[in-house]
Amino acid sequence: MSATFCSLRQLSITYGHGRSNAAALEHINLDIATGERLAIIGESGSGKSTLARALAGLLPNGATVAGEIVWPALGHRPRPGRDFGFVFQDPGASLNPVLTIGEQIAEGARHHLGLSWKQASSKAEELLDRVRIPQPGKAMRAYPHQLSGGQRQRVAIAAAIAAKPALLIADEVTSALDVVVQAQIVRLLDELVREDGMTLLFITHDIALASGFVDRIAVFHDAKLVEEGPVRSVLSAPQSRHTAALIASHRDLATRPLIAEASS
Repeated sequence: MSATFCSLRQLSITYGHGRSNAAALEHINLDIATGERLAIIGESGSGKSTLARALAGLLPNGATVAGEIVWPALGHRPRPGRDFGFVFQDPGASLNPVLTIGEQIAEGARHHLGLSWKQASSKAEELLDRVRIPQPGKAMRAYPHQLSGGQRQRVAIAAAIAAKPALLIADEVTSALDVVVQAQIVRLLDELVREDGMTLLFITHDIALASGFVDRIAVFHDAKLVEEGPVRSVLSAPQSRHTAALIASHRDLATRPLIAEASS
């Protein structure tokens, strides 16, 4: 059994002040195992992105936090960029439009790993190759607006893993992409996480997409954790009506079942 990487106990988060403000998360108890690929599933407003930002220490100033987050594997609060990498939904918002692609990836390696600019630039080019950017040497000199949406997301992934983090948080990283590019990004994440031994938190509203490569699923609804467990267990015998509805929404005559029927 894998050691616990991160443990959430009675975590509750509320934005703003006053009685009228509903909680963004309510009494969440969840363990994340070292090296696992965990999908956080839920519709918009379910609390899944709030959870990601709480783990990353990126909650807004007005947020009220109760409960605790502990990091047994690290022994300390994770350092942004070094202990965890964060890939956002919109890479256009997370990439600096006035810096080259190479500069943005190399900065993380230089700052966190103590590399020289020459060493960091060399590593940045290697990372662009790893995330399958064509002509990585040429891409190093490009600016974000010169790349496609899928390519920008690959660059954002490269920047997130530049300092060899233990945890990679991917927040709705495929939602703005077409289905072909979505599948490519998921395969890339799966490959990188396996090769580097990272723990992955994959946040999405698409249970079908996540179920193809994660180890475990945690389903959120109305700021609550309504179900969690191994992928096959959750999909074959959902305990929550909300989980069952999410699964059913992906079943139609043109869609393959999430779990193949057993042969008789």
